[in-house]
Amino acid sequence: MTEKCGVVGVSLADRDAARPLYYSLYALQHRGQESAGIVTHDGFQQHSHVEMGLVGDAFDADALDQLNGQAGIGHVRYPTSGGVNACCAQPFSVSFKSGSLGLAHNGNLVNAAEIRSELEALGHAFTSNGDTEVIAHDLARNLLEEDLVRAVKRTMGRIHGSYALTIMHDDAVLGVRDPEGNRPLCIGELDDGYVLASESAAIDTLDGELVRDVAPGELIVLEPDGSGFDSYQLVERDATAHCFFEHVYFARPDSIVDDELVYDVRRELGGELWAESGIDTDVVMPVPDSGRSFASGYAEAANDDGADVEFAEGLMKNRYVGRTFIMPTQDERERAVRLKLNPIKSTVEDKTVTIIDDSIVRGTTSTQLVDLIRDAGAEEVHVRIGAPPIVAPCYMGIDMASRDELIAADKSIDEIREIIGADSLSYLSIDAIADVLGRARGDLCLGCVTGEYPYDIEGESTDRDVSRPVVGSESAPADD
Repeated sequence: MTEKCGVVGVSLADRDAARPLYYSLYALQHRGQESAGIVTHDGFQQHSHVEMGLVGDAFDADALDQLNGQAGIGHVRYPTSGGVNACCAQPFSVSFKSGSLGLAHNGNLVNAAEIRSELEALGHAFTSNGDTEVIAHDLARNLLEEDLVRAVKRTMGRIHGSYALTIMHDDAVLGVRDPEGNRPLCIGELDDGYVLASESAAIDTLDGELVRDVAPGELIVLEPDGSGFDSYQLVERDATAHCFFEHVYFARPDSIVDDELVYDVRRELGGELWAESGIDTDVVMPVPDSGRSFASGYAEAANDDGADVEFAEGLMKNRYVGRTFIMPTQDERERAVRLKLNPIKSTVEDKTVTIIDDSIVRGTTSTQLVDLIRDAGAEEVHVRIGAPPIVAPCYMGIDMASRDELIAADKSIDEIREIIGADSLSYLSIDAIADVLGRARGDLCLGCVTGEYPYDIEGESTDRDVSRPVVGSESAPADD
């Protein structure tokens, strides 16, 4: 799996927003490495700088100096809708009759094609094939007829899917979270203004204080002078659909997502993993980096139960092998794992070992890791996973494999164990996830582990009573 995207927006009293936005994007870099961008407004005109690549590559001092204005939004992207190219990089910006508009989107719409077709028939010209531009065009159209709050509400009544948005209309910065709260978004207070961000770690980077999460279906409008913000609860649902993988994998451990510190959640999940399927081995070690918190909680729970388990770092990660590391032959692809992860032989030699990871997608990496540990001299290799088996794709913004590629889609746990070569394999249950997060299963998005989704997706089952909005020239606004 690869990350979703990260969004941020700031409104400050007496300094330019560019550098705080830049620092915030650095804090959110783990959520997307394909492109980075910032759009600001100086009270008279909009300024934009969007480039492919990492944050540090996309911006230099000159670029930041040209982004004038005390209000702005930013985005880091991993492609989920629209492909890998510069035209889909964000924030997306446009000027129209009612002013200028910038928009940064984390998530994925499932009815973007329907809205796009309608808007094209009305004469709208699109420059990309991404769903973010669809939202921008729809909102711009509504702003010609409605005030800002009503225009956002009308667009929310037409789009269906997952979204956390930061928007800039002229020098007003807005934050919007979809009615199911699938994507995280929070508000922070700075000494001289306010910030909206996908994760609280971005607020920490600016020496700010987390105020609270943006509620599902809520619109936040920051004051242009940084003095405060207004809240509008535009849509309410009986149930939410928080993405549980934010806590399992995507969010930084030091972020607070939906009122929970991610690090603490992962340690608790590790403890539940021991309670459900613990095995007394000599060593427990994480697959870096996401398995670390799980393994720590697992080992602590094991020792509290009287097991004599050593928590150890047995795999060292090479942080200079990037996502674009491609090997042309099968032999080189198999060797690639040794460039990324190298076992510490003294940790595992002549010992029974449990390795803890957050998930198994295709099974290729897990197979290679088990082989590495065995080659380093381990007597037994057991695998424990801090999430349920992934049996279905994600349509909500995670770049996940298709069903044909998902190893758990058509194989039992024992079949997977045999394929990866482990002595035993266990996953965490869905009920344990819900219990640790303190939420009912019906308030979580579990589509990738159940095959039932909280949105109306063509050809897929739903886990609740839900249907797409009717898209047409007289489409109704969101619920009053």
